[in-house]
Amino acid sequence: MLERLAGLPFGGLVAALFAIVVCRAQATYWLARGARRGAAATRWGRWVDGPGVARASRVLARWGPPAVTLSFLTVGLQTVMNAAAGASRMRWPVYLVAMLPGCAAWALIYATVGFAVLWAVVGSVAGSPAGVAVLVLLGGVAAVAVAVLAVRRRRAREG
Repeated sequence: MLERLAGLPFGGLVAALFAIVVCRAQATYWLARGARRGAAATRWGRWVDGPGVARASRVLARWGPPAVTLSFLTVGLQTVMNAAAGASRMRWPVYLVAMLPGCAAWALIYATVGFAVLWAVVGSVAGSPAGVAVLVLLGGVAAVAVAVLAVRRRRAREG
C-alpha cells in the first residue's frame, strides 16, 4: 500500500491521505458515540470511559471544537479527541466543521514531512548517510519537544 501511495502525484497523495484520515476520524467519533448509547460493556466502551478519553474530554470542554482541529497536529491525541467528541455527543455538524481542517492539515503534513521521515528510515536501514542524519535531527527535535512539554506541565502543576 505504501508503494501505491508513494507512486501518486503530490495532489493525489494529499487526497488519498485526506480520505484515510476522514474515514478514521469519523469511525472513531461514531464508535465512541455508539459506546455511550449501549456498548459500554464492550472493550471499546471501556476504552471510551478510560483516562485518555477523560483527559481529552476535559480539553474539549475547555477549548471546544478548535481542540478537535488542533488535535490533528499531534501524535496520539487525535484519536482520543475524536472519541471524546463522539462520547460527549458533540453535534455532528459542529464536529465535521472542526474535523475537516484538521484532516486537511494532517494530510498535508503526512504527504510532506511524514513520508520524508518514512523514506529517511528506509534510507538509514539501507545505509544512507543522509537518512541517518535526518533521523538524528528528527530525534533531537523530538527530544527537545518532549523536554519542553515536560517542563511546561511541571510548571503548570506547580502553579
